[in-house]
Amino acid sequence: MKKPGLNRRTILKSGAALGAASLLPAPMVMAQAPVKVAGVHASPVENAWNSRLHVAMLEAAERGEIEYVFSEGIAGTDYARAMREFAEQGAQVIVGEAYAVEREARQVAGDYPETRFVMGSSGKPQGDNFGTFGTWNHEAAYLCGMLAGKMSQSGVFGAVGAIPIPEVNMLINGFRQGVDAVRPDAKHLINFIGTFFDPPKAREAGLAQIDSGADILFGERIGTADAAKERGIKAVGSLTDYSERYPETVFSNAIWNFGPILGAALADRAAGKSSGEDYTRFGLMKEGGNDISFVASMVPEDAIAPMEEVRAAIKAGEFEVDINFDEPA
Repeated sequence: MKKPGLNRRTILKSGAALGAASLLPAPMVMAQAPVKVAGVHASPVENAWNSRLHVAMLEAAERGEIEYVFSEGIAGTDYARAMREFAEQGAQVIVGEAYAVEREARQVAGDYPETRFVMGSSGKPQGDNFGTFGTWNHEAAYLCGMLAGKMSQSGVFGAVGAIPIPEVNMLINGFRQGVDAVRPDAKHLINFIGTFFDPPKAREAGLAQIDSGADILFGERIGTADAAKERGIKAVGSLTDYSERYPETVFSNAIWNFGPILGAALADRAAGKSSGEDYTRFGLMKEGGNDISFVASMVPEDAIAPMEEVRAAIKAGEFEVDINFDEPA
């Protein structure tokens, strides 16, 4: 674990941005002072979910909107302490994940009312300074499922998830709905690995699904595509783009963008509004919060047009992917 006070990493504004700011009159510099943001990551920032938060905050730092520090690989037993240390050190906004520490995280927020918290959570916002968000890339997962349904030879689809919390369930169910829309006779194999970051365990779960007949895997967890690559089948990535890492294996990705959520929370702070909000809606496709990426050369041509039609309808608000939080079986 990297302790926030000792081994944290700091990402500042770019030198060019600092140089430009130094030429401005003092009042303008003060008005545009970057917000001090801390990221508390339970998993390494290489983990797919954490990487999306990390990338969005790096980009905001490059634009000069925030000063960004972070710690990664924080165990649940140390998580509240890490939040407190960042608050004590002057972080104005703390971004992280409360899924495994809901009570403790909310207690910290109550103890630091002047600090704003924007936390991944299955619960509701609390007070004026504890905002929440879910990971809603189920729309993109649905579109990936539409492509996958046209590509399978066996009609058996595997999905490897972390833990059956609502957001993970919704994502796998979204993929499943997309498959079923074009392949009503599909069979689905679902496994949860019991943790948010264990690539070898995800790989093993994927291999077991392939042994049971799956010829396409949906990797809600990193490591799933390794199983697909090893056995020469295709896979779908989630949250981030795995196509370059697995060029012969991953044909589509259900991308999630944290940027719109971060931007909404920072805008509320700038306007003096409460940040005790549910920011999940900014993850919807119409807000730029999620979308599909795919490699056209790996996908049957006749599968693309129907998917693109649904994609356009989602963005226009004319089609809604069902939100199903039930544990898939």
